[in-house]
Amino acid sequence: MCGIAGLLDLTRGQPAGALKRTAQLMAGAVAHRGPDGDGVWADELGGLALGHRRLAVIDPSAAGDQPMTSADGRFVISYNGEIYNAAELRDQLGAAQTRSLRGRCDTEVLLEACAHWGAEDAVRRAVGMFAFALWDKRERTLTLVRDRLGIKPLYWGHVGRAIVFGSELKALARAPGFASELDPVALAAYFRLAYVPAPRTVYRGISKVRPGHILTVGPSGAVSERCYWDLATIAAAGSRLADPLDAAQATDALEALLGEAVGARMAADVPLGGFLSGGIDSTAVVALMQARSARPVKTFTVGFEDAGYNEAPHAGAVAAHLGTDHTTLTVTAADALDLLPGLADIYDEPFGDASAIPMVLVSRLARRAVTVALSGDGGDELFAGYDRYRLAGAVRLPGLPGALRKAVGGVLGALHPDLWQSAAGALPGRFNRPGQGDRIAKLARVLKAGDDDALYRAVLSIWESPGEVLRLPGSAAEADAAPEPIGTQDFLSLMQYRDMAGYLPDDILVKLDRASMAVGLEARVPMLDHRLVEFAWRLPVKYKRRRGRTKWLLRRVVQRHVPSSLMERPKMGFNVPIGDWLRGPLRDWAETLLDPARLKSEGVLDADIVARIWAQHQGGRHDWTNRLWTILMYRAWAEKWR
Repeated sequence: MCGIAGLLDLTRGQPAGALKRTAQLMAGAVAHRGPDGDGVWADELGGLALGHRRLAVIDPSAAGDQPMTSADGRFVISYNGEIYNAAELRDQLGAAQTRSLRGRCDTEVLLEACAHWGAEDAVRRAVGMFAFALWDKRERTLTLVRDRLGIKPLYWGHVGRAIVFGSELKALARAPGFASELDPVALAAYFRLAYVPAPRTVYRGISKVRPGHILTVGPSGAVSERCYWDLATIAAAGSRLADPLDAAQATDALEALLGEAVGARMAADVPLGGFLSGGIDSTAVVALMQARSARPVKTFTVGFEDAGYNEAPHAGAVAAHLGTDHTTLTVTAADALDLLPGLADIYDEPFGDASAIPMVLVSRLARRAVTVALSGDGGDELFAGYDRYRLAGAVRLPGLPGALRKAVGGVLGALHPDLWQSAAGALPGRFNRPGQGDRIAKLARVLKAGDDDALYRAVLSIWESPGEVLRLPGSAAEADAAPEPIGTQDFLSLMQYRDMAGYLPDDILVKLDRASMAVGLEARVPMLDHRLVEFAWRLPVKYKRRRGRTKWLLRRVVQRHVPSSLMERPKMGFNVPIGDWLRGPLRDWAETLLDPARLKSEGVLDADIVARIWAQHQGGRHDWTNRLWTILMYRAWAEKWR
């Protein structure tokens, strides 16, 4: 994996040396993504400069150095990713009688494919994860491309009279004249969702290239965008045209497709392993890895001292059954405290998913032994694994009139959360927990949702009304980041689509990419092979959720490799005991960031609201973990980047 960066000076007034210096400076900001080499290239007449940082995984020889120029001299590429069917594309190029390629690197294959077929046709043929910048010296056009599911990041925007681009925001921030002006609409979306949804970023005028899209910048600076792989089309078609497979056929087909995806992602000239939580998704990936390996696969997991959050024993039991070479790290609050000062540097945009902490730590653990690690990310979106699908489906109550559902929500919402919390105090066991009143208040909001879109929004919202805490002018005009509807009457499919179009690329894959690349580790995600995604969308709902069980079909695949006794347990997710830590070892760190005087001076957050929920959380009657974490991660980011 690699880091890319560059700029297109629309004035075309800079000498090559100045262009190269800027591109090198920008690429240097993402040096962690490519510790094995660097390069820079400039076209003075075109005003274009490309920078690159290399992580050598396939063919580490100089034949894979970038930026790379095509055989005919017309195109130059700076590329981040892996093309898993590079050998197939190489054969197709050979059949087309193009020149022999110099090495085994997939960069050269992709470059020559773009030169021969054009960028759009080339990426339609490609299987993999990628983000790249392609310069056409003859036409003086810049093409920016991002993979179908958004596994690899790519940012772009205008800085003065230049267009800048790169793998991370910190690269763009090094461009001369970069203005770090907050986008209040994006910030409001962050406080609602705990991430900034594409195409916006926290900075005004800077955007994310959307998954499955190509941007082309012409000689005049005009920007055009087109979609080469449309998730909405895939999802809509799949939900209408379900494959007529019986359960046995569907299980065989899924195992074959996932096995092929796993096998393709095991190709590497460097040590390789896998993340293993002991859940369904990572177990499926690791089991198929081990089935294809003559040696024990190296696997890695993190656990917590708090048994309620600790999946490490489950992962260890799965690893023992599969025979992997397993390593476990137990994460403490002290580990989190040590990591926190660097978290805002790794995630250079406000990012409120607390599971970033164990993700960074398990990536560090894995990097000690391997350079590539396979992950099970994507399984929840593909096979309906999130608990919120069960919750929202139950709340929706098919057959119950919407007016009655809203009435129930109105009754629940009529009482203040403090009163519900007091009532819960008289109940036994698990019903008497901190924050129970807050959960009932959220349930009331969900019940009162007027339609499916509003219901999904209510389930996901951290701050139902971000303007409650934000004082930044313009933040009340929060954009609805929901993707276009797909025309399905099936609520489960709607939720899966919304998650796959938004939550997956903007939260889950951001978390994975930044955590792994911060330590020069390439993370690969077999579940997000686009052919597997298309297959999953053609599965009937009954193969995803059946009789209350999640991931029904994927479980059938896993049961062929791991006994059910090791897998049948409640879903834990990659959760972190942040709420308790904020009342204990992280309290001093948090209070420094939440200092009222600093908040009032900055003028972005309402200091009184922040102080109130902090005090309520410390008192134990309310569980404001998620809200506080969005505030703290914004403040940590602001301290670093503002």
